[in-house]
Amino acid sequence: MSDAPTDASAAEATAASATPLTEPAGGVPQVIATVEGLERMAAAFAAGTGPIAADAERASGFRYGQATYLAQFKREGAGIALIDTDALPDLSILNEAFGDAEWIFHAASQDLPGMRDLGLTPASVFDTELAARLLGWPKVGLAAVVERELGLALAKEHSAQDWSTRPLPYDWLVYAALDVEMLIDLRNGMYAHLEEAGKLEYARQEFEAVRLAPPPPPRVEPWRRTSGSHQIRDQRGLAIVRSLWEERDKVAQRRDISPGRVLRDAAITAAAQAKPTTLAALLQVREWQSRGTKRAAPRWFPAIEKALALPEAELPAKRGPRGDGPPQPRIWKDKRPEAAARLDLARPRLLALAEKLEMPVENLLQPDAMRRACWEHRGGGEEEIRALLASRDARPWQIDLTAPVLAEAFAEAARAGE
Repeated sequence: MSDAPTDASAAEATAASATPLTEPAGGVPQVIATVEGLERMAAAFAAGTGPIAADAERASGFRYGQATYLAQFKREGAGIALIDTDALPDLSILNEAFGDAEWIFHAASQDLPGMRDLGLTPASVFDTELAARLLGWPKVGLAAVVERELGLALAKEHSAQDWSTRPLPYDWLVYAALDVEMLIDLRNGMYAHLEEAGKLEYARQEFEAVRLAPPPPPRVEPWRRTSGSHQIRDQRGLAIVRSLWEERDKVAQRRDISPGRVLRDAAITAAAQAKPTTLAALLQVREWQSRGTKRAAPRWFPAIEKALALPEAELPAKRGPRGDGPPQPRIWKDKRPEAAARLDLARPRLLALAEKLEMPVENLLQPDAMRRACWEHRGGGEEEIRALLASRDARPWQIDLTAPVLAEAFAEAARAGE
């Protein structure tokens, strides 16, 4: 029996020996909240060198929307800057100061939309979370990646705070500053790992795809995402969900409060199941008996009445509108058995390739692109598969690796079906 430690025990040993990171080396700077302060920061960063470490803090779960309330940056020669973006919602002055420097993010897709709202447009991006995924690291959160690469323990206890709070507590500012403190060193180490693994070009293409990704289109019938609404089987109940959701959204937007803090999803779906015809009946529903919800019930009951009064023709459909993609794979054998055969052969082969490359299969090829290729393939060979994958925004490196595998699987499925 080998005495070598398992991956789990090695990870535990690393965690136990990690050095706690309690404060940035240069201390925590004062938050910039004036145009004059922003101009001084821009001049300092313009004189700095190397890439820009960047992060953003939101108030998800507290405020309506995904606005950024604090932006953090670091550059060699300039130190760390913390910017109150509630006081300074236009940071476009920094574009010239940062020039064509690379921006380093951890999970860039989460922060880039907010940066764009602030008028910021990075020339290039390095994403340490994406790099960790491509390297096949089992844990890709910032604290885990910093610990693995740099041997430092980064506390994350303030990640879910209400960052619209003013003034921001000092320990929150320490946390925010530490989020960018080690990003430059982390980037340099991960760059070397990607280069050694032969994955640097994969990473470049992934980073650029994230940087250029357009905003997602507005959801069709977003009320159907109400937690628990899948249990509502009848159209009248769904009408209540829709009516309460839409009224709640108006109130939440007007008050700038997260919708879940205005009225809980559980209260919406409970009302949809009970279909109360009077306010008194609504107050008998368990989810409407807490003090705050009970007090607000008269405010919400008209939305229920409105849904109950709708004519049949105006009730929502039992199922939401279908997207442009294929149906759920579980029904492929009945609708298109040849597509089901392609999927059955393609999945394990892509999984084997991902394991060989030591990365998650969803990073090797987006699941939607794989399913669409299986569903839409019409026998045109590898070139047709390449075109299908490209039409679903697969990157060139992904197409080069997966198209031959899919072509082989599809050809075998075709032979089996003859």
